[in-house]
Amino acid sequence: MSDRFAGRQVLVTGGGSGIGAACCRGFAAEGASVTVLDRDAARAASVAAEVNGRAVTVDVRDADAMRAAVDAAAEAMGGLTDLVNNAGVGMAKPLVSYTDKEWALLIGVNLTGTFHGIRAAAPIMVAAGRGSIVNNASLTGLRPTRGEGPYSAAKAGVLNLTQTAALELAPNVRVNAVAPGLVHTPLTDIVVANDEWRAAAESGTPLGRAGTAEEVAAVILFLASDAASYVTGQTVVVDGGSVLPSLQSDALLRAISGEPRP
Repeated sequence: MSDRFAGRQVLVTGGGSGIGAACCRGFAAEGASVTVLDRDAARAASVAAEVNGRAVTVDVRDADAMRAAVDAAAEAMGGLTDLVNNAGVGMAKPLVSYTDKEWALLIGVNLTGTFHGIRAAAPIMVAAGRGSIVNNASLTGLRPTRGEGPYSAAKAGVLNLTQTAALELAPNVRVNAVAPGLVHTPLTDIVVANDEWRAAAESGTPLGRAGTAEEVAAVILFLASDAASYVTGQTVVVDGGSVLPSLQSDALLRAISGEPRP
């Protein structure tokens, strides 16, 4: 492994599992000091022990707790150069059947939690004269998905928030986002573990499979690295090409050619 993050201090929210844990392992393997933030204390502690880092138990919806956690992490690590806003929660059901409580949860964790992270970390980075923030959004923030209205709306908000933060925090702090498609994490176990559902998703993905947490983490690490030093306000889609096909054009061309519809 390289030492491209030597001397860097990284905080990852939702770092106890999935993409967040993969990010923690990746940063640590390349020389960074890492703080793992998660609302699940046991998971945070487990990943922190694995990467020789620190664990913090916080719900990202709690503004005061987030500010205190970010400040404490920066003090313990001797600074804060990088933040990965990864904490997220999902749900799928018809739009009009969502309750107020479910809406508040999805917006609170996915969008407000990202805002809390940026607001707490930005002053530290600006004062230090450098920093990188990478927000984990979702492909559904770019393309709507049936059944995920509140989640998609929150992730679309994350993408806009990313651009606004990139404008306001420049020139010394860069802010970017990733938009994963179907990636195998604890959040998607229910889909990937079902052979029929997984096959349906894979059939609509040019690369023919679900992604891995490590593949998304690799893109996040690139965006945080000096190799992306002239990149800010951008969203990198990590979806195996799943948004490339056009349902309208494909259906039309099949009709013209006489091919049966799938």
